[in-house]
Amino acid sequence: MKLFDKFFKESASKEFSIEKNKEFVWIAIETGQILKEILEKSEETLQVIYKHSTSCGISSMVLRKFQQAHIMNQDKAAYYLLDLLANRTISNEVSAVFGVQHQSPQLLIIKDGGVVAHYSHYEILQANILDFI
Repeated sequence: MKLFDKFFKESASKEFSIEKNKEFVWIAIETGQILKEILEKSEETLQVIYKHSTSCGISSMVLRKFQQAHIMNQDKAAYYLLDLLANRTISNEVSAVFGVQHQSPQLLIIKDGGVVAHYSHYEILQANILDFI
């Protein structure tokens, strides 16, 4: 059993971390106040929210592929990451504020004060941020 414990502890330490990802810059959503700011900023700049479950392999894989696909578009939008396990209450606020039923993983694209598109699970990989600029 100790062999399995060691394996799982090591693999858990490799999970996605905002601090470890130097190539793609995410803004962490850690308070509900930031949702109001996202709405306000959406009048001028496209806002993107990724709702991420750190315990879900699909969420992690989709996140990595999304980052790879959009690394060149970082100057075109503001990218926010919501850790669902650490901020469940804020996740519920996102659903209420933006009127989109909760999914995980989920991507919301906000422009001009409202959600213009949302995707969940593997659909996220088909999202093209440039279509909304």
